[in-house]
Amino acid sequence: MTDMSILVDEAHELISSARVEGTPVFSPGGEKLGAVHSVMIHKVTGQVAYAVLQFGGLFGIGSHVHPIPWDKLAYNRERHGYVTNITRDQIEDAPSLDLDDTDRMQESETPMYSYWDSKPYW
Repeated sequence: MTDMSILVDEAHELISSARVEGTPVFSPGGEKLGAVHSVMIHKVTGQVAYAVLQFGGLFGIGSHVHPIPWDKLAYNRERHGYVTNITRDQIEDAPSLDLDDTDRMQESETPMYSYWDSKPYW
């Protein structure tokens, strides 16, 4: 049986969005907060606007999705996931979305960036 982690070339700085989806998100202390459901990319500029964090629930049932500014996530090679300084309590109180609305968020992006005290991608 082959260890798939050996086949991963971590020398590259780019990653496919398909590989980002499902990547775990951890607190600095190592608590798993959720996983990246999707990454929202501006069609014209190509900039990542935000990640959609799937939080809570069991096997996706009863989970919530929250837009998280991309600059709040930092990839950690040892954890094979993203680390954020966001707490579980902050996520529970954060703006949430229905999965169908993740790409229609324009009118509510400013409050999301304000909540996370983050600069908008634009």
